[in-house]
Amino acid sequence: MDLVKLENKLEKKIKKKIGLLGGTFDPPHKGHLKICLEAKKRYKLNSIIWLITKKNPFKNKSLFSLKKRIQLSKKIIRKNQFIKVKYLEDRVRSNKTIDLINYLKNKNKNQDIFFIMGADNLINLHKWHKWQKILQNCSILVFDRNKYKSKSLKSIAYKKFGKRGLDYINFKKINISSSKIRKIW
Repeated sequence: MDLVKLENKLEKKIKKKIGLLGGTFDPPHKGHLKICLEAKKRYKLNSIIWLITKKNPFKNKSLFSLKKRIQLSKKIIRKNQFIKVKYLEDRVRSNKTIDLINYLKNKNKNQDIFFIMGADNLINLHKWHKWQKILQNCSILVFDRNKYKSKSLKSIAYKKFGKRGLDYINFKKINISSSKIRKIW
């Protein structure tokens, strides 16, 4: 077997580490980028996908259109080639996180998925569709956010899974959120 064939065979066997950051990104901001940079560094992720949803089931409406949120997201990540912005809900025919994860897992079996979220999302994770399946199908990276640590560590999901499948990450935070930006807008 020649060297090129051997390298190709080895490359197929090495699992890729893919990070997923889902949300409305209404609007996207540097905090989203910062947690992705931190996740890439700490977990040696090969790539990260920003999965933009048309509508968050826990929120009333979006400030920006889906098209505008995709444009703004691409602008923020433009210097970071390892991050891709995608809208997959039409292709997957679902906006449920578990369906998006299953779609990506089936598309490429040779990858480990790391779902990235803020501590505020951990508080209500138990309300997500098939939330326990999400925890069984990927590693969850929970980034601490100002004023959410105590509540998130008392959440149903954290109590049930704790350190099994959930990594709680303390890091130097940016005090910014899409909610704060929308209030100023």
